[in-house]
Amino acid sequence: MTETEPNERPAEGGIPSLTHLRADGSAHMVDVGAKAVTSRRAVAQAVLQTRPEVVAAVLTGELPKGEAIGTARIAGIMAAKQTSALIPLCHPLPLTKITVDITGAGDRLTVIATVATNAVTGVEMEALTAASVAALTLYDMIKAVDKVAVITAIRVLEKQGGKSGDWSAA
Repeated sequence: MTETEPNERPAEGGIPSLTHLRADGSAHMVDVGAKAVTSRRAVAQAVLQTRPEVVAAVLTGELPKGEAIGTARIAGIMAAKQTSALIPLCHPLPLTKITVDITGAGDRLTVIATVATNAVTGVEMEALTAASVAALTLYDMIKAVDKVAVITAIRVLEKQGGKSGDWSAA
């Protein structure tokens, strides 16, 4: 193994070692140049827990800071496009679609971000970034009325495409 090749030896217990680590344990950006371009899609979520009356105010656009859903949607879209600048080992990708949907019920606002590309690597990090930043924006919009709101359940719900194929959390 050369200094720049990833550590591809199985780790203890037969689980493959991380491709972002060299044999000496140092991090590097994986070379994806030989991978085939395929259609890829990922869906991620983030949940903002707050009080039911705050959820109602968000849904009706009656917050002191203004209309939160549109602001959070745009923030999520912008964040997905900046993922490689925020996450050190992510490759910049030509994103073909980004949607950020926000729904509310009871004491929760749920952000669902869907990101697609035709590229050599997946868009899970872009979907997670979009959902996270949209939830952070919602928090910023509601903090005047609920300082103890909590962002939780940030996770990938599904992915499609690539060498490992399709996957769903359900």
